[in-house]
Amino acid sequence: MAGETMESAQNVAVFGAYGHTGRFVVAELLERGFVPIASGRDAGRLQALAASFPGLDVRPATADDPASLDRALAGAAAVINAAGPFADTAAPVIEAALRAGIPYVDVAAEIEANADTFAHFTERARAEGAVIVPAMAFFGGLGDLLATAATGGWTTADEVHIAYALSSWHPTAGTRAAGAVSRERRDGRRVRFAGGRLEYHDDALPTLKWTFPEPVGVQSVIGEFSMADVVTIPSHLAVPAVHSYMSAHAVGDLSAPDTPAPTAADERGRSDQTFLVEVVVRSGEEERRATASGRDIYAITAPLAVEAVGRILSGRTRTTGVASAGEIFDAADFLRALSPHLTFEVRQ
Repeated sequence: MAGETMESAQNVAVFGAYGHTGRFVVAELLERGFVPIASGRDAGRLQALAASFPGLDVRPATADDPASLDRALAGAAAVINAAGPFADTAAPVIEAALRAGIPYVDVAAEIEANADTFAHFTERARAEGAVIVPAMAFFGGLGDLLATAATGGWTTADEVHIAYALSSWHPTAGTRAAGAVSRERRDGRRVRFAGGRLEYHDDALPTLKWTFPEPVGVQSVIGEFSMADVVTIPSHLAVPAVHSYMSAHAVGDLSAPDTPAPTAADERGRSDQTFLVEVVVRSGEEERRATASGRDIYAITAPLAVEAVGRILSGRTRTTGVASAGEIFDAADFLRALSPHLTFEVRQ
């Protein structure tokens, strides 16, 4: 195919390539015909990764050494940042991408890190015609794409509801580290998007019932369990409130200190975790819904990020600057392109 020929000539740097999600990103890039450049601060882990992917270009770099980042990005057409905590890595890797004149995509789930990216780089990226897409992952990107697809062209709405049904949640070391950084930045408070802005609060989170499409059905969920969607969706959809809900048993898994990390259950390295995400957008008396279901919230991040890079490099974008997935891409078309990895449906 012509697309495969085009992509085969393009190098894509992956910072944090040896992490749990980074390994999925490297594999997805190779499958799509890109040439990954593996980077990160641990040279030993990079070499171990190279043993799994013969011929892999390995370039150690650290977020606090700009020259090392410049070497890592040399000759790359784009960079995917998969190294958390993103509070530490996002800004330095974005700066390196801007110096190199290449697009930046990250998979940050940290609410504050994503808000920082919009706050600190929006004007500069727009002025330079650069492309920066934060939170291009299961949390942030997928919910934003679903909400955008559900709106069917609406630019405003009264509220957005995002409900996550996870069969389980075995957090990676990166998830735990990012969560610790976010809690510290919030002084232990919780966050929500209400009244058109992010709010920090100490309110107890409610336990509710949510009726998901079959076969999931009715589940107990924790309300106001805010994820990166509270940054991505309001960045381009005028909406005063974004409400998030998470399966209560998944929250229990995440909260337990002894829940093990995910383990591979198939040849692609995916765990046996399944997910269903339902987004409801309400405007007046009208509601529109979109759903996506699939397997392994960490593994699905790889095709999300790599599809984003493919579209940016082939010019299938709607804007420049700092932009969330729903703003920069044709959301429904993007989700349909992921059909090998997830099932997507819009109900309007």
